[in-house]
Amino acid sequence: MNIQALLSEKVSQAMIAAGAPADCEAQVRQSAKVQFGDYQANGVMAVAKKLGMAPRQLAEQVLSHLSLDGIANNVEIAGPGFINIFLAPEFLAEHVSTALKSDRLGISQPQPQTIVVDYSAPNVAKEMHVGHLRSTIIGDASVRTLEFLGHNVIRANHVGDWGTQFGMLIAFLELKQQENAGEMALADLEAFYREAKKHYDEDAEFAERARGYVVKLQGGDEYCREMWRKLVDITMSQNQKNYERLNVTLTRKDVMGESLYNPMLPGIVADLRAKGLAVESEGATVVFLDEYKNKEGEPMGVIIQKKDGGYLYTTTDIACAKYRYETLHADRVLYYIDSRQHQHLMQAWTIVRKAGYVPESVPLEHHMFGMMLGKDGKPFKTRAGGTVKLSDLLDEALERARRLVAEKNPDMPADELEKLANVVGIGAVKYADLSKNRTTDYVFDWDNMLAFEGNTAPYMQYAYTRVLSVFRKAGIEESVLENAPVQINEERESQLAARLLQFEETLSVVAREGTPHVMCAYLYDLAGLFSSFYEHCPIISAESDDVRHSRLKLALLTAKTLKQGLDTLGIETVERM
Repeated sequence: MNIQALLSEKVSQAMIAAGAPADCEAQVRQSAKVQFGDYQANGVMAVAKKLGMAPRQLAEQVLSHLSLDGIANNVEIAGPGFINIFLAPEFLAEHVSTALKSDRLGISQPQPQTIVVDYSAPNVAKEMHVGHLRSTIIGDASVRTLEFLGHNVIRANHVGDWGTQFGMLIAFLELKQQENAGEMALADLEAFYREAKKHYDEDAEFAERARGYVVKLQGGDEYCREMWRKLVDITMSQNQKNYERLNVTLTRKDVMGESLYNPMLPGIVADLRAKGLAVESEGATVVFLDEYKNKEGEPMGVIIQKKDGGYLYTTTDIACAKYRYETLHADRVLYYIDSRQHQHLMQAWTIVRKAGYVPESVPLEHHMFGMMLGKDGKPFKTRAGGTVKLSDLLDEALERARRLVAEKNPDMPADELEKLANVVGIGAVKYADLSKNRTTDYVFDWDNMLAFEGNTAPYMQYAYTRVLSVFRKAGIEESVLENAPVQINEERESQLAARLLQFEETLSVVAREGTPHVMCAYLYDLAGLFSSFYEHCPIISAESDDVRHSRLKLALLTAKTLKQGLDTLGIETVERM
């Protein structure tokens, strides 16, 4: 149930009937607010200005055309022309009941789209580090939300598995295999890469062999391909362990590395030349874009093929967008890549649009994100100043959560403690990131993320178990409530019910904008409203069975909504903490 969409549509229809332009609905939707069972339509102000009318005069005309029978029990004009709508208790009660009867909590399904989501994107022969965390978990929250709404989502893990460095890596793997230490060396990918680079920089014969292997690999040499595949397989096997620990839905079949687009690159360069978009400049093939100027005010040149014949990331990203539209039949493409790559992507997509590879009707969206910072405000590093491995970060999260859970539950069996520590620790790391607006940098702080107060995973997970405990105390099974009517008589019942019915609206925002922090804020608010409801509206000691059962149904929908909302974020829940 999307209250805001329903009421915005009703107000828009009344506004049009009162003489407003037919495109006023967008202004009404953008400025509307639903809070605590009330709805405020602020769009009257902007529309009245267009019409040259006093806002209050337009508001009065809107009210004369506004039909909200069965939805609101009171409508009034406030201030200079706001329309306040007070939702009817019967309306709230009906939709709470409907939501509880549905496996989808009453969430309607939009017209399904095929949506490609590009996220995570680690590199071959390098371990995942904290820099991969945001792309991986924000992208996965977006994927989970879109799938829950009913879209066909294609996960695209754009792995860095191609390029000149592979000659160096193949040559070093060959060297290690000759020493019978190939697999052992690959067990520590970071050390393997560093050693390979050291050999390349210091051993001229090794460097020459490495450069030769690049040419052979790009030419399809089977030996080089086999060595390359081994490097990719070892890397992705290690990455998969991180995905599984993080409760992220990526699998090996979602890998769409840079190598996938390699066969397309010569044809794209030739086509851009044929269309007059690309020209030769100082031996390289370049697309000059009027949309981007250099310091002299001249069109910026974007190289798509170097004079030595090599291709660049831009060429691959042009092919990538083309492939996602032509082969995957995407209706929408989302990229979870950090904000530093924004201009690069915009330039690639400008070329894609000019070439006609992806029509304007298919959005290409860069859902960029900021950096993870340490408490010193600088990029998050180890104490020694090195890059923090993702596996090390997750190990520390588990250890800290284990200590925290053991302090609170000294008698808990070891296996149960381990499971709870994992749910709390991994959930804390993810939620701390997801609860921040992705467009900003955020400060990584163990103490804050593992706190049981505030907008944190432990608080939300505990809030869920607290709602479930109400049922244990009541000694009533969910099935007993099936035919019990919902009654909304108290203000806090109304506030909780209205917020529960905003779940669909919240999902829609996350799906549209790729902003999981909106879901976090909603769930945190919902948990707070439940606490207030629980405090002021007795459940176990309610004055009658009807009231008790009704309040238990509100509690049940709260539990289901918290669990489903956390699931869209990839945060696990437990029944006891």
